[in-house]
Amino acid sequence: MSARFPFITGLGIVSAAGFGTEEVWRAVSAGASGLKPLTLFQSPRYGQVLTGEIQRDLIGLGAPTRSSRSDKLGWLAAREAIADAKINPALRDCGDRSGVLLGTSVGGSYDSEIFLATLIKRGKMRARPTRFHECSTTVDLIADEFGLFGPSMAIATACSSSALAIAMAAEMIMSGEADVMLTGGADSMSRMTWGGFHSLLLVDAAGCRPFDATRGGMSLGEGAAVLVLESEESAQRRGAKILARLSGWGTSCDAYHATAPHPQGAGATAAMQSALRRAGLEPAAIDYVNAHGTGTRDNDIAETIALKTVFHNRVPPFSSTKRIFGHALAASGAMEAVVCVEALRHQELPPNPGFTKCDPAIGLEPVTELRHAPLTHVMSNSFGFGGNNGVLIFS
Repeated sequence: MSARFPFITGLGIVSAAGFGTEEVWRAVSAGASGLKPLTLFQSPRYGQVLTGEIQRDLIGLGAPTRSSRSDKLGWLAAREAIADAKINPALRDCGDRSGVLLGTSVGGSYDSEIFLATLIKRGKMRARPTRFHECSTTVDLIADEFGLFGPSMAIATACSSSALAIAMAAEMIMSGEADVMLTGGADSMSRMTWGGFHSLLLVDAAGCRPFDATRGGMSLGEGAAVLVLESEESAQRRGAKILARLSGWGTSCDAYHATAPHPQGAGATAAMQSALRRAGLEPAAIDYVNAHGTGTRDNDIAETIALKTVFHNRVPPFSSTKRIFGHALAASGAMEAVVCVEALRHQELPPNPGFTKCDPAIGLEPVTELRHAPLTHVMSNSFGFGGNNGVLIFS
């Protein structure tokens, strides 16, 4: 095995279902939904729709005051990941050999919305919040705070953003551009995304039910997750705790439609096959799939068609954890990557809350209750608008 192969040595996660990997895994194990009515801003028409909003004081938890909501979420996840990996002093020592690569799409939009609303009402407003509007500010904040002076980048490919960020961070370690990368994603709720998804009629007011025959749409959410990726030689040099290995990753863009998936799951199929080739694995080697599973009718059907194609109708146990977190947009791939690593560590299959009835159009049933299983290789799917797809394999 190449000494440059990427290993996971630290995890951090912030979600509606809990803060930190231990609290989040307890929620996942119980199939406990973090969905609640919206409180972050007023929405007369949709305020009672269940959502994965984080209803905790982020500044009280230590997040920097001068930052956007997305920045705060990303910073909190990064702090936990660095503490978990026990490498803060090492990161400062390796300077330009460590970097940050995050996926985000909402960026500082929520804070910009507050700025604009105040400006319209009062006719004046300090412009400071607009400094944090760009997607890259979360990366900048983490890089500066923790002394990471290597490659730094933000990726915005909608719902696959953080999965693609993890894949690109792995490429940087494989190529020798970096020894350690903090990677994952962060996205907050905003009025723009709230109104946008409701206007597309893609939201289920009672909460998403991935793969269920009665599913009525997705549930919006927010959150952040950060993984510490490290080369094998770097991890061995400092005696790091190895949580898992990122053994494969694959990407594709089918560009079928701006918001709808390819009906036969062509792009999803290509990304899964690419990840398997990178990992040097046959489909039968995959023990579990954390599905993208948004709960929308078209997405769930397209994904299961792709699963049947890749696994030759012998689909391994699979589930979606979207009802636990809500769909945290650009952060969802990283949050589900944390779930996959924890599944490997605990040797348990995460349940798919919200599922009660098989859809004949799908013909498959997800895992509905937590159960023990021997897990060696697990797959995580993330499929975004515009056909931007990312698949990760953890071993």
